[in-house]
Amino acid sequence: MASGLSPVAQRAARLRALHTRLAHDELDALVVTHLANIFSLSRFRGSAGILLVMPGRATLIIDGRYVAAVRTLVDSDTDGAGMAVVQVESSYEETLCAALSASGASRVGIEAEHMTLARYDWLEQTLAGSGVMLRPTTGIVEAGRLVKDAEELAVLREAGAQISVVMEQALRRLEVGRTEREVAADIDWAIRSAGFDRPAFDTIVAAGPNTALPHAHPTDRRLALADLVLLDFGGVYNGYCVDVTRVASLGAPDPVATSWHAAVLAAHAAALEAVRPGVRGSEVDGAARAALDQRGLGDAFGHGTGHGLGIEVHEAPRIGKPRPTRASPGSDADVEDPRLEPGMVFTVEPGVYLPGRGGVRLEDDLVVTASGYELMTSVPLDLSVV
Repeated sequence: MASGLSPVAQRAARLRALHTRLAHDELDALVVTHLANIFSLSRFRGSAGILLVMPGRATLIIDGRYVAAVRTLVDSDTDGAGMAVVQVESSYEETLCAALSASGASRVGIEAEHMTLARYDWLEQTLAGSGVMLRPTTGIVEAGRLVKDAEELAVLREAGAQISVVMEQALRRLEVGRTEREVAADIDWAIRSAGFDRPAFDTIVAAGPNTALPHAHPTDRRLALADLVLLDFGGVYNGYCVDVTRVASLGAPDPVATSWHAAVLAAHAAALEAVRPGVRGSEVDGAARAALDQRGLGDAFGHGTGHGLGIEVHEAPRIGKPRPTRASPGSDADVEDPRLEPGMVFTVEPGVYLPGRGGVRLEDDLVVTASGYELMTSVPLDLSVV
């Protein structure tokens, strides 16, 4: 979206783009139930809500907990987006059915990946005979979130800078004798103290053989001399997520661990070198895997090279091996493995994991630019020795 738009106008533009997509897909309306998608279109943040989007207008359905905050948001933030607010009186489902029946819409899309079968069945039965036909869709709003606008990129850049400071501090504060759980608690406090809303996910602190677990949970294991220590954490900043991983050695690193780190560093560099507009995410993943294969560690890399960042800590684009697209009405064939475009934001995080021995992962956040990429995190990539 144009960088000259104000934040308010940018969100209104997202709604207008969605209206165009609905017309293309021959839908009269879309029922948005995924909270991340609702936030993208309205800036509403809550634990429950439904956004009914129709050409030229949108209706936000919320319960009494959010009425005052939402009315203030809508009054100051729609910029002609046509947002109305409806308060739930009995249940979300009944309020939605009443809004649909009064709307005149007949072909109504629902977010198939974000609506339970029980809720779908209830709506379908309740709307029977009303002329409203529910159509499962996938990826309609998510496709509009793939390329970040100027407002989103400004938030993500600031968040990347702040989380980098937290990581550098956390690496310096590692000490023999402290438990993984204690280190994780300190990091979570530091994330909030740096201005983040909250940690983006459960902070990972893994030491010694626990570094072989890609998503290890902090334990009461105490950090010991010669341990590798893997730190992986992120934060939510003004509604947007960042994520970073580094590895340190408590004392002089073992030569084998040093070779693991060198291999992952090469894979990280190869992945970055592959990033440019027009390349598919799977090609970036392939570059990282080739670098590890050349060093005999390809089989030790069991996850994707990266994931999209934004309102969710894991979102499109997917940076991994190619996989069949889930075909369904309204699906977008490129959501699973899109060609990279300027403004897409994702992580690069190759790793190697040797069960019972240890592992290394290096992760940075970047935005695709017209000529390549721009890193949003800035922590040195060397194997820190503390």
